[in-house]
Amino acid sequence: MRVVDVRCHVLLDPGFDPSATSSAQDTIVVEVITDEGLVGIGETDLNAWVARACIQAPGTHTMDLGLQQMLIGSDPLDPEARWRELYRGSAMSGRRGAVVHALGALDIALWDICGQARGVPCWKLWGDAAHDVLTPYASLQPEVSSLDEYRESIQVWARRAVAAGFTAVKLEATFSGPYRHRGIDAPDEAIADVVAAVRREVGPEVVIMVDVQYAFDTVDRALETAQRLAEHDVFFLEAPLWPDDLDAYAQLSRRSPVPIASGEWLSSEYEHRDLMDLGGVAVDQPDVGRVGGLTPALRICALAGERNRLVVPHAWKTGISVSVAAQLAAITPHMPFFEFLPDDLCESALRKELVDDGISFRDGRLELPDRPGLGLVLDRDALARFAEAAEAVSRDRAGAPR
Repeated sequence: MRVVDVRCHVLLDPGFDPSATSSAQDTIVVEVITDEGLVGIGETDLNAWVARACIQAPGTHTMDLGLQQMLIGSDPLDPEARWRELYRGSAMSGRRGAVVHALGALDIALWDICGQARGVPCWKLWGDAAHDVLTPYASLQPEVSSLDEYRESIQVWARRAVAAGFTAVKLEATFSGPYRHRGIDAPDEAIADVVAAVRREVGPEVVIMVDVQYAFDTVDRALETAQRLAEHDVFFLEAPLWPDDLDAYAQLSRRSPVPIASGEWLSSEYEHRDLMDLGGVAVDQPDVGRVGGLTPALRICALAGERNRLVVPHAWKTGISVSVAAQLAAITPHMPFFEFLPDDLCESALRKELVDDGISFRDGRLELPDRPGLGLVLDRDALARFAEAAEAVSRDRAGAPR
């Protein structure tokens, strides 16, 4: 079997909000085509136009090759070998960042092909099931513009999540820093106030996680918030500090009464190893596409297991990323939760309409994936509609005055 083509689809939610900080509004979907008719699907969490350029750009020497250029003509049934070739062959422009993120979409598609070729879900290619069922958590981020509206809305969302069967929720409580919600500007104490309100709403049995999205510029600020959150039985505090400051993470991890989680922005297993060994985080959060695909994500899970750390992956995209995270969760005993958002708790049309991921959600649990490969069926009408929206934005931005 050989790869004969790579198709890149740049997609955009026609209702996207340019003032929002949400990568679920656009995506790149790749289709890796084989000469035997099997087609693998992948995506990654990266600016979709940048990702397409990283994949399609040609190269002119052996250490700066294009990803698609290297993949065409190769055997898709050995993803680990393909990953090494793509990583090394693009090292002078890649190694970290956008090129590795783009590589991730291709690697995911190759594993999809492998599962289809064997007639089994991807997770069965890697080992035995570590769970009878999978436990998702619901990410809650109301799109409102004042603290009062946010507090009221997130209580409603939490109530709806629990009514839908979720036993775990994550509150995106970001009132300062680069991700600040729609202009909301509130003191750090407001985070604990919101968590307390949700805890009263859902009771003591529901797991609550808190994501502040790089809000704090000092360890002391992060520690003060962690101490307030400890009163409300918070499972982890996510991304309190800028991801490059491993010394600060180490200080916070040693002193915090709440486990510290981070890792969604990192590239490669090497950065995740440093996050655990130097940054000391208790919960590692790889985004499978961003780390370079399932090949390095499997190694990251192994590294975490060796260090007695939990893995709770980031999956803020479409059903493609959800399916990928579910495959990983199926064989990872130290992955207690992964990110999942059902349609009725989701703002993104891409998440709702692009793909049938074949995952069955009931009573707060997901059944283990059972379709071959990633089990994905693209809605071609939705694909065309989202591609048209992306092309319209490309034309508009190209013609915009400088």
